Amino acid sequence: MVTLAVIGAGLRGAGYARLAREAGSAEVVAVAEPDPARRAEFAAEHGIAAERVFADWRDLLAGDRLADTVIVATQDRLHLEPAVRAADLGYHILLEKPMAPTEEDAAAIAAAADRNGVILAVCHVLRYTPYTTRLKELLDAGRIGQIMNIQHLEQVGWWHQAHSFVRGNWRNEAESAPMLLAKACHDLDWLVHIKGEVPERVSSFGKLAHFTKENQPAKAAERCLDCSIEPTCPYSAKRLYMDSLADPNRHIWPLGAITRDFTEEGVLTALREGPYGRCVYACDNDVVDSQVVIMEFADGTSATCTMTAFGALEHRKTRIFGTRGSIECDGETLRVHDFLTNEVSVIDALAGADASAASGHGGGDGALLKAFFAAVRDNDPALVSTNAQTSLATHRVVWAAEQARHTRTVVSIEKAPHHA
Repeated sequence: MVTLAVIGAGLRGAGYARLAREAGSAEVVAVAEPDPARRAEFAAEHGIAAERVFADWRDLLAGDRLADTVIVATQDRLHLEPAVRAADLGYHILLEKPMAPTEEDAAAIAAAADRNGVILAVCHVLRYTPYTTRLKELLDAGRIGQIMNIQHLEQVGWWHQAHSFVRGNWRNEAESAPMLLAKACHDLDWLVHIKGEVPERVSSFGKLAHFTKENQPAKAAERCLDCSIEPTCPYSAKRLYMDSLADPNRHIWPLGAITRDFTEEGVLTALREGPYGRCVYACDNDVVDSQVVIMEFADGTSATCTMTAFGALEHRKTRIFGTRGSIECDGETLRVHDFLTNEVSVIDALAGADASAASGHGGGDGALLKAFFAAVRDNDPALVSTNAQTSLATHRVVWAAEQARHTRTVVSIEKAPHHA
């Protein structure tokens, strides 16, 4: 069986490891995690020997390889060094998205994977869902002719935005990454995959418009527990996290991000003392809460990607318009309109429970892991949907969009060899 080491035992690292073990794809044999409680819990869950449990990834990667593969699921800005070191040691790498906050760092990771001949699979989990697989089959078979236009919507979710991108770890560009990179590099990669090529030109518009000090209601307090208008606020931390106590599925996420004490007292203490109890209008957040990306491809196809905080946390929704038909996609079903017959057929794409990370991104997490470990086991990199250069190419679309947004220009993207 393929062996696995994990660097970063937070939500994503722990979730991937659990899926890999439960599927019989890999044996988890080592972990590096700075948080002592998470580290101990992870080691106990997987029965890892004490000498292979580390607080610092540098110690895990200090000597010879401890496993065939490694998951790098640290914070975004901490991907570069462990990924490059692991590649140099010959580990095959499953790298959480985004690759890195900057193009320079991402290119260095890709170069390390290429020069060492290791498999680098970035967690573009949307590519691997049954829904995406079925949609891609229809498009590649010419079901709607040549693609002419794509409209794509990513509803982050009003409470997810407040949790992760206003109060949480991804709220501030300097500490993490631009929101388009941290959240929607999934989506731009997916659009490139669906279209089959990288766009030639891109522009973008977006800003932090709502979650600002200027929009804080006059009677609002700095913390939800002290706020007289908290009961009428849709972004109430008290409501979100206290309601999560009753649902064991929400203990992993989002509740697990704020406390390991899943009692009323534990949650209230976290809200009183920690960052997740702050008013959404009184945080140090600076990432956008809405953004639109506009793309043009070499054949004239145009595409838009809209990312907004102000909606329910649901599957992405996409409309694809072709010369012979169109497809409306809601993450669960594909509604195909054939222009020749004027008939509409509905295809159940069996996406899974919901769109969130907690439920495995509609089956994408499990399928990604199955493909990655099969590629390592069979020594067949083609079993994963992307390689290092493919992922770097789709990340470059994100950086081009951010450049366009900040400069209010249209940015051209240099062509590079890749497999979409």
